[in-house]
Amino acid sequence: MRYSNDAPAVITLTSGPVNAYPEVLLGLARPVLYDYDPAFQSFYERVVDKAQTAMRLTNKPVIQQGEPVLGLEAAAASLITPADTVLNLASGVYGKGFGYWALRYTSNVLEIEVPYNEAITPEAVAEMLKAHPEISVVCACHHDTPSGTINPIAEIGALVAAHGAYLIVDAVSSFGGMDVHPEACHADIFVTGPNKCLGGAPGLTLLGVSERAWEKMKANQAAPRASMLSIVDWENAWSRDKPFPFTPSVAEINGLDAALDLYLSEGPEAVWARHDLTARAARAGLKAMGLSLWAASEEIASPTTTAVRTPEGIDEGALRQAARERYGVVFSAGRGETAGKLTRIGHMGPTAQPIYAIAALTAYAGAVNALGGAVKTGEGIDAAMAVIDAAA
Repeated sequence: MRYSNDAPAVITLTSGPVNAYPEVLLGLARPVLYDYDPAFQSFYERVVDKAQTAMRLTNKPVIQQGEPVLGLEAAAASLITPADTVLNLASGVYGKGFGYWALRYTSNVLEIEVPYNEAITPEAVAEMLKAHPEISVVCACHHDTPSGTINPIAEIGALVAAHGAYLIVDAVSSFGGMDVHPEACHADIFVTGPNKCLGGAPGLTLLGVSERAWEKMKANQAAPRASMLSIVDWENAWSRDKPFPFTPSVAEINGLDAALDLYLSEGPEAVWARHDLTARAARAGLKAMGLSLWAASEEIASPTTTAVRTPEGIDEGALRQAARERYGVVFSAGRGETAGKLTRIGHMGPTAQPIYAIAALTAYAGAVNALGGAVKTGEGIDAAMAVIDAAA
């Protein structure tokens, strides 16, 4: 049997966007209300309150009306000034990319860069902060998805806070899938969204903004205003008594509401646990098959995306195509420097269930073997099942 490229995949196991929960899809089908209808204004305020609870914030989060790249770019444009010295932490393609945004707003950008299968160490950050007391903003990607690796953001955040610098955190593909929250990691701007671990649809950004970040952005006359990139324009938009800067994405707000309800009703700790179990089962299976994880150690391997190194002699693009054509399963490619070197298996939202680790292993191994490889499919499945059964 062959699955057509013209038809949707049977199972989408990518690193985002992910399959949305059915409840989210139903939410997206709710009536699209006029944004100045009092019913919508009250509803919007309630959704912000739910996001505040989920993000464990003491103040109100901001919902930006565009997918999280909007929030990342807006954070750079709003918080960084020409007077700032920025330390960018690059352990992967996305972390490296933020440095280019930073350079738009200041010429003073320093960087710690490590191989893209490793993580930034707190010791390296402490050393750089000590050597450069002028550092005033630090930018970090918590989960650099194209590598499937995690940086120790709580430890890094504590160092940045002690230094007195501002911290921008990209938590787009980690929040909702593991224990990471803005205030716990001392983030001044914490960027995430619903289209990864929350199992929502792409189209919105969630921002946690500290009070001192609000002060800095409002004092920055160059911070975007009357712009899609503006954060300051949305400071009070959560309130039913304040106008929206422009029409919010009503349907996506409906979907976000459903996603937050699911997350909070299941319980964050339970959600994190199934993400973690699914990833552990996938990693155990891949290793038992004789394959190599991309991450230099399992300690830094993400519970929301598993990156597996492309086997010798196998074309990575052909591997993903074979998985789709033969089994209807879609994986993610690497990006930038990791393209062609690894395949990413997503464990996010609805697919953060252990049974999907089994589906991923079966499709991946079948594709490798179809292309002339020789991986031990049965041993991999047995190893994954042992991890799952041990948690039962």
